[in-house]
Amino acid sequence: MQSYSDTLFCLLQEVIPQHKLSRLIGKVAEAKTPWLKNYLINQAIRTYNIDLSIAEREHPEQYATFNDFFTRSLKPGARPTCSHANAIVSPADGILSQFGAINNEQFIQAKGQTYTTSRLLGNDDTLAAEFSGGSFATIYLSPRDYHRVHMPWAGKLLETRYIPGKLFSVNQATANGIPELFAKNERLICIFETSRGKIALILVGAMLVAGIETRWQNHYTPATQAHVKFSSQVMSFERAEEIGRFKFGSTVVLLFNESLTFSEQLASGDEILMGEGLTLAHHDELAKMEPLT
Repeated sequence: MQSYSDTLFCLLQEVIPQHKLSRLIGKVAEAKTPWLKNYLINQAIRTYNIDLSIAEREHPEQYATFNDFFTRSLKPGARPTCSHANAIVSPADGILSQFGAINNEQFIQAKGQTYTTSRLLGNDDTLAAEFSGGSFATIYLSPRDYHRVHMPWAGKLLETRYIPGKLFSVNQATANGIPELFAKNERLICIFETSRGKIALILVGAMLVAGIETRWQNHYTPATQAHVKFSSQVMSFERAEEIGRFKFGSTVVLLFNESLTFSEQLASGDEILMGEGLTLAHHDELAKMEPLT
């Protein structure tokens, strides 16, 4: 049962002007005034205990804006890729909030909260059916985390679907208290063809995070073309290769149309780093897999 404060927090999310507030904060986050951006960066470092020693630029003065700081790159080797060549890896730093099987096209948002792949995928029942019986994983990126998103497994980008939506904050309180949270928020759905079948990588926006960028599109807004197919372009990415980034923090949801065996060392609520092993193929299918060409 939710606490009174958590319930009130969720109710406030419904009434505040989410997009206007996010746009206002976004303008401040893009400010290049040295004293302002340095102040914001230093406050964030103290508040969220951010470790800049692993960043390519270790000093606040080296960043052009607050957003430049939050989407910072890391030093080579700071996020080594799992040495097991057949491991699907985490696409981001964060909390592995939920993971497991997709049963009857439903999967877990939080304890007592489920939602459907169809709702998450923009009410596309045909696409959702492709992931029926597959697996999912949800990773929450907090403000202190590395905010770039990478490929969990090598693949080709087939299509993207940008779905404008709400900008509810994403945390344990809203996951517990707002039904179908990730299916309500703004999100970018990226569908990849891989040697293990289709993978959907969904970048979910949140309060103050109306900023999703990818390698193939600088910024997504409600004016962005909703559905883009890449049949005439070859957009291939290797395992652990960067594909996008968030401004501030949010959530990545992974859908696999393969039934996967997750590492026994993982549990809901664990911290995970980009590149760490997330899951292996079910049974002995790895021996049968052919490289994607």
